Amino acid sequence: MRIFRASFASVYPHYVAKAEKKGRSREEVDEVICWLTGFDRAELEQHLADETTFEQFFAAARVNPAASLITGVVCGVRVEEVEDPLMQQIRWLDKLVDELARGKALEKVLRTPV
Repeated sequence: MRIFRASFASVYPHYVAKAEKKGRSREEVDEVICWLTGFDRAELEQHLADETTFEQFFAAARVNPAASLITGVVCGVRVEEVEDPLMQQIRWLDKLVDELARGKALEKVLRTPV
């Protein structure tokens, strides 16, 4: 799929813009990405600088075990029903950014237990 070969850096500004348009910050977007991928800020910045593809980005990730708690619909597709593991990880990220932009509390976006 084309998105697999797209650079993460080419899509990242769209994630940030979507969140900022709704009053959220780039730092919050970064926090969501780091939570999902297990990257620290330096690793995230390196992936952006290297323009790694989504395929490379998620291959290097240490996906959060709580990611399986991410459910709902993105672009008309239920994220929990996506069969391709890489596409599901991309949809998880889309869903987290969507929730952030919709004003959901960061603790809820990050699936923090009560």
